[in-house]
Amino acid sequence: MYSHILFPTDGSDCADAALDHALEHARTYDATLVALYVADVREVGYAAPALSVERVREALLESGEQVLGRVAERAREAGVEVETVVTEGTPASEIIRHADERDVDLVVMGTHGRSGIDRYLIGSVAERVVRGSDAPVLTVRQESA
Repeated sequence: MYSHILFPTDGSDCADAALDHALEHARTYDATLVALYVADVREVGYAAPALSVERVREALLESGEQVLGRVAERAREAGVEVETVVTEGTPASEIIRHADERDVDLVVMGTHGRSGIDRYLIGSVAERVVRGSDAPVLTVRQESA
C-alpha cells in the first residue's frame, strides 16, 4: 500500500511522537522513510538582526542535519530504509513539494494542535499540508505529559 512515506520534522517532541507512527507504517509496509527537515530562513534577519544571516542559515541547516541524523538512527534500529533531506524554504510549501516530487504515498507529521487566534491568523504547517497535499496525511498529536 505504501512504498514511500514522507516524515517532515522540526525535531520537536511532537514530531518525535509522529516518528513512532511513521516508523510503524514503514515497517508494516516495507516502505522507505523519507525524513525531511525544512530550515525556515525567511525571517532570519528580523529575528536576529545582530547576527549574520548566513551564519544563522548555516546554523539552521546544521541543526537539520543533526535532527535527521537522530531520525535515521532510529529508523535503522527499527529496520527501516531511510533517506534524509535538508532543504530551506517555507515549511508547508516544501513538504507539499517534496511529497509531489517524490511521489510519496503517505505523509506522517506531528501537529502542535494550535488553537485560538494564532490558528486563525497564521494557521499551522500541518493544516496547510493537509489542505495542499495530494497524498494522504496522518497527523499525530503529542500526548499530554
